[in-house]
Amino acid sequence: MSKTALLQALKLSKRFGGLQAVQSVDLSVNVGEVVGLIGPNGAGKTTLFNMLAGSMAPSGGQLFFDGLDCTGASAHQMAKLGLARTFQITSVFSALSVWENVLAATYRHQQASWMSAFFQTRGFRDEQVLMQHRAEEALRQTQLLHRNRDTAHSLPYGEQRKLEIAIALACAPRLLLLDEPAAGMNPEEGAKLVQLIHRLRDQGMAVLLVEHHMRVVMGVCDRVVVINSGEKIAEGSPQEVVQHPEVIRVYLGREAVHA
Repeated sequence: MSKTALLQALKLSKRFGGLQAVQSVDLSVNVGEVVGLIGPNGAGKTTLFNMLAGSMAPSGGQLFFDGLDCTGASAHQMAKLGLARTFQITSVFSALSVWENVLAATYRHQQASWMSAFFQTRGFRDEQVLMQHRAEEALRQTQLLHRNRDTAHSLPYGEQRKLEIAIALACAPRLLLLDEPAAGMNPEEGAKLVQLIHRLRDQGMAVLLVEHHMRVVMGVCDRVVVINSGEKIAEGSPQEVVQHPEVIRVYLGREAVHA
């Protein structure tokens, strides 16, 4: 395993009966690095994401997080290690306020016992203040603090996507997995998303994102991994990947590259 990799997958595979969805994919994400995962629909990106996040056990291969073999670990175990993710389909508590959605995510770090909560000890109160500060910072980073009292379902779709990112940030992750974060965003919102990811990287956070908007991929990724039919076909800088003949053939198309 690479000594610098925060997350590293070695020969990760997933089979569903007779269907080989992911085949022996090697992938790594370093501390403070933004890696893009791209490929055509049905390439296996979401399946790979699910295995990395612990939502789905691999059929083969190994997965390491910060040097620890976590192959087959559950989603909550991966979250405890410091991994948070968003989903391709927006997943928020629609009836709760923006503030309540984000505050709920901070409870992953709660250490106080139920007895401390019952007696309202000093330690419990201090922890509650810290959690509120963490939620406030997540909303500030995603520029949603002014909407904190609004219900989640009242937000436009683009802001619901931002809310999901805020929920993930409230977990204080070391690695953030973003599944098509720019979906439903207009160009201005997409540009702000790029700025946000840059800020997170500058703070030392690692980011792995699946994204179809090549403008976002080109604007934010340090490295790009391309998969097709469950296999990795290319890896390199964004500039290298968009000129790769196989990537052009199966995904981008010459017109898109020249555009």
